[in-house]
Amino acid sequence: MVEERETIYLVDGSSYIHRAYHAIRNLSNSKGFPTNAVFGFTKMILKLFEEKRPKYLAVVLDAKGPNFRHQLYEAYKATRPPMPEDLAEQLPYIKAVLEGLNVKMIEKGGYEADDIIGTLARMGEEKDFPVVIVTGDKDFRQLISSQISLWDTMKDNVTDYKTFVEEYGLLPAQVIDIMGLSGDSTDNVPGVSGVGEKTAMGLIKAFGTLEGVFNHLEEIKKKKLKENLERSQKDAILSKKLVTIDQYVPI
Repeated sequence: MVEERETIYLVDGSSYIHRAYHAIRNLSNSKGFPTNAVFGFTKMILKLFEEKRPKYLAVVLDAKGPNFRHQLYEAYKATRPPMPEDLAEQLPYIKAVLEGLNVKMIEKGGYEADDIIGTLARMGEEKDFPVVIVTGDKDFRQLISSQISLWDTMKDNVTDYKTFVEEYGLLPAQVIDIMGLSGDSTDNVPGVSGVGEKTAMGLIKAFGTLEGVFNHLEEIKKKKLKENLERSQKDAILSKKLVTIDQYVPI
């Protein structure tokens, strides 16, 4: 009889704190101190406890300061506005709630929460644990495997390997190639001018990888698209590096 492995739950804390903050507005205590993010985030964590009763759970947060992607591209995330003050002052209380619930919190300077989650997911998978990444962030699609799935609790939507392949007709690893071509305006990742996710997906379905697209430019019939690709090749290759989650963070 094969022993059933307990599932590891990895919560994308940074994503969830922002979602809680924006979902609930104008909530404060009697002294006027904002409590909307603390309240919303705590409710999400308690819901996770109630529904799944996880044995293994970690909340992963972004550490302050630049990370290795800024060394590759100085303008990475440069267009993002700073964290709202009324959210920043709630962070210590969110961390206190997690400590009170005895939940493991992980953050590491020089890396993003995505990289730590990617590393823990890989380690769990290598030890044959099912891993659920609790997030609404589509960047994590690249990590999906037979053992690793995504769960967006706010939409109650689970994306596992079978669902992903059926929906996109691609392999999860090819998400990196798609994002390399389409870029990401939120994180100021350049990609290729004029190429969105739909066009990028069509190119990757046709040529397999980002490199495959540039090796077969002469086969691309649309003149404007071909010109944009030729002009933005360096940006696309850089973008692929920027969007690739590092699964080997020293933790």
